[in-house]
Amino acid sequence: MKIYVDFDDCLCETARAFTGIADRMFGKKVPYEEVRFFNLQDSFNLTDDEYKQIMIEGHLPEVLLSFEETPGVSRVINEWVNRGYEVDIITGRPYSTCEVSRRWLDEHGLSRVELFFLNKYGRDQFYKRNDYNLELEDFYRMKFDYAIEDSPEAFKFFDHLPELKVMIFDRPWNRECELPNSNYFRCPDWDFIREKVK
Repeated sequence: MKIYVDFDDCLCETARAFTGIADRMFGKKVPYEEVRFFNLQDSFNLTDDEYKQIMIEGHLPEVLLSFEETPGVSRVINEWVNRGYEVDIITGRPYSTCEVSRRWLDEHGLSRVELFFLNKYGRDQFYKRNDYNLELEDFYRMKFDYAIEDSPEAFKFFDHLPELKVMIFDRPWNRECELPNSNYFRCPDWDFIREKVK
């Protein structure tokens, strides 16, 4: 069994953290349940310059390390690893966050999972070639049985895997999206995901 797991808002509470950052930096008071867009510039109604500033702030090592773990995730993933499942964390974060992202995983009991950086959003300037940095052609050679993802923008990356079961982690920004087919399942929490992945 091979499982793809997205990092932000599947493993950790990234958007919740950004609501605090947007308030602190720009006085943008947007409750978490009103974060309606995966694109935070749209959710917080930021100018291009404000968006650039908030992304820099939100990717500082001390900020990334402060993100809260999504309840149940380390317990479920370690159970999978103990069963012999292969779990790959595949994130669209810039590769510059590699060291701190790996540290977050290790500090949250997830030292046995692989971490890969996929250029999901065309941020070429943030990437460099190495074994843990994937371009789309690299990703399309990988096979998975299950995927856990929160972003509707990432659904297109699964088109090459018609048998893939996709667990959509329920978040405010994906509640109104149309699921592509019957292999997509909306999941309220990690215990639900655990029951589906068998």
